[in-house]
Amino acid sequence: MLLSGAVAAQGPSNAPSPVYNGRARETNVTIPRTQAAFVIDGQLSESAWQGAATLTGFSQYSPVDRLPAADSTVVLVAYDDHAIYFGIRAFESHGGVVATLADRDRIFSNDHVEIFLDTFDDRRRALLFGVNAFGIQSDGTFVEGTGADRTPDFLFESKGRLTEFGYEVEVRIPFKSLRYESKSTHQWGIQVIRRVMHSGVEDTWTATERGATSFLEQSGRLVGLTDLRRGLVMDVNPTVIASSPGGPRSDTDPTWRYQQPKPDFGGLVRWGVTPNVSLTATANPDFSQVESDVGQTIFDPRSGIAFPERRPFFLEANENFQVPNGLIFTRRIIDPVGAAKLSGKVGGNNIGFLSAVDEGGTAEDPLFNILRLRRDVGPGSTLGMVYTDRVQGSDYNRVAAVDTRLLLGDRYVLSGQLGTSFTRRGDVQADGRPLFDVRLVKTGRERGFTAFFTGFHPEFETASGFIPRTGILRLVFQPRRTWFPENSVFQSISFQPISDNTWEWDRFTRGTEPNDIKMNTVTSAVLRGGWNGHIYTWTETFKYPAFLYTNYFVERRDALGAVTDTVPFVGTDRLTNLGVNTRLGTPQWKRFSASVDLTAGQDDNFDEWSSAWILYTTIDLQWQPTEQIRVNGRFLEQRVMRKSDGSLVRLRSIPRLRVEYQVSRAVFLRFVGQYDGLTVDELRDDSRSGDPILIRTATGFRRATAIDRGGLRADWLFSYQPNPGTVLFAGYGANVGSDEFRPTNLTRTSDGFFVKLSYLFRTR
Repeated sequence: MLLSGAVAAQGPSNAPSPVYNGRARETNVTIPRTQAAFVIDGQLSESAWQGAATLTGFSQYSPVDRLPAADSTVVLVAYDDHAIYFGIRAFESHGGVVATLADRDRIFSNDHVEIFLDTFDDRRRALLFGVNAFGIQSDGTFVEGTGADRTPDFLFESKGRLTEFGYEVEVRIPFKSLRYESKSTHQWGIQVIRRVMHSGVEDTWTATERGATSFLEQSGRLVGLTDLRRGLVMDVNPTVIASSPGGPRSDTDPTWRYQQPKPDFGGLVRWGVTPNVSLTATANPDFSQVESDVGQTIFDPRSGIAFPERRPFFLEANENFQVPNGLIFTRRIIDPVGAAKLSGKVGGNNIGFLSAVDEGGTAEDPLFNILRLRRDVGPGSTLGMVYTDRVQGSDYNRVAAVDTRLLLGDRYVLSGQLGTSFTRRGDVQADGRPLFDVRLVKTGRERGFTAFFTGFHPEFETASGFIPRTGILRLVFQPRRTWFPENSVFQSISFQPISDNTWEWDRFTRGTEPNDIKMNTVTSAVLRGGWNGHIYTWTETFKYPAFLYTNYFVERRDALGAVTDTVPFVGTDRLTNLGVNTRLGTPQWKRFSASVDLTAGQDDNFDEWSSAWILYTTIDLQWQPTEQIRVNGRFLEQRVMRKSDGSLVRLRSIPRLRVEYQVSRAVFLRFVGQYDGLTVDELRDDSRSGDPILIRTATGFRRATAIDRGGLRADWLFSYQPNPGTVLFAGYGANVGSDEFRPTNLTRTSDGFFVKLSYLFRTR
């Protein structure tokens, strides 16, 4: 009945729309070509939709697959010479539609629909186009085995509106924004996902099993697309940034002054060489960092942390630069003078080449070259290689690696990578330092496992990538069992025991026991109504990581407290840890959602290498009091207390508040405030003598005295962004600091104003 009403609402038609029911496996869609004019206004009543292909018969995908969708979804599809069109009717009879006038790419707390277009029909990669009930956009790419990356932006049109039955949206995606093969007749993969926030449910058009080896392999197809006309694809995107940083005149003169540097001009040019290959060049690309990175706490100082790439040039076509183990991480190119990239797909070969000159601050600027090739091999499998180098004068770092992802039958995925690095710095040279990674995954709806063995030589280095920790080998086995209870408050329950062993490289080659031995468990559950939670337990033992404490010494004292000697710090050989992490998330209600994450137990006190009691807390709150106002509050705290006497060793606290007012679809105002407070006790040899710890410096030894500091960062922003390439940002940011952990006696340390202007010129 719903489908009949949907078709009738289009107006009179002599030819009924062809209907394709996903649950009935009617997944090869003959998409009609039309010459009628579409008006993208969020109303599907115009005659242009008559005769459009109709996709119906959605199935639940998450949390329980193989079930009919509780709410009906109808998707209309048609195309003309220059674009493909989608009309979406989302029927909602079980709860209210969650919809806000959000900023671009911030619709994931809203009801929304995502369209996956696999324009090469290779079942390996798809472009994502998402819209909420008001037509607010989100986009990105999906790569099989890697998942969704929603940082890239594409140019398309969309409008939507709430209706008495739910909501409806119109979408126009121009062929200029897509890449596809250069041929006369096309066949594209298609999948549509609808996310219903009040229930926490995801529905897909084709019946899709969560435990399958490939998500895209279960998609449908659009067949019979002919004579697609892109015309000349040329984007020119000039940018100008003007800023005025403020600060004290000098260390001895606290007078505040604002610098007035000349405006910074840059931009990029993108040329669609063919429908499947593009060439992009940039000069002085904008960093696009209009707010501070979200604060992170370090759980293990042996591993580094990284922040995501945000610059449009480096995000464009980045699916062609994805590689295992982070061997490509473009944020390593800090302040590029200029760069160019060639990317696309030719036949079964994905190509990505990037070259950039960075601002080195010396007589010679670093030159980066990055090459990524990936070949389709058989159904769903790939074979790839990557080469990166960073050259500065006579110094260099070069990395070469090969990788593969093989689908073995319908349940197993075998992937691997083998690489090496070559580094020269001054007179020191390290060649042929290996990395390897072998992974086997058994997929399945109710049972499966993940196993991997990976290793990085201590001198393996990637100056063009990011690896959190080198010099280790890690062996992990993680089986999984999932239940789908019927007639229960639980919709799914999953249990995973994890055996996780880590060796330092030389210990493994000598055949000794692992440095870190872990036996952990993860139990996760999805409850009816959108509630979710998990419990993670750990039982582990860590061997003393001597390399962290090379510059640690102990000040020996006699019974009267007099200093008698200074000796190297030698930590306890092994520490035993046990504890639990719990997380609970609420449904995404119309106005509010929240999650709480608590970690407690016995863990490492890395400051002094002794056992400690820990309590880590993360609280996230989302409040949408109106369709135009969004408030996000986040509180993160890391508390470490000595097990020996319960005294506080370290306390890190990061509260963050983000408030946005969406004036219109293209205009919003934003405030972000983040405080970062840190207090660390005076360090001592807690596991042994209790004597003070000294830190060796270039000039001698210094006492590891207590740290007590805090800093507040506040950012205000006005944003006008009618499309991804045309923006006006005007903002002010300020840093204030304190010599105390609590935010008192704050002193302004720096601030600044900035304006960014950018305009996208696109050929028609």
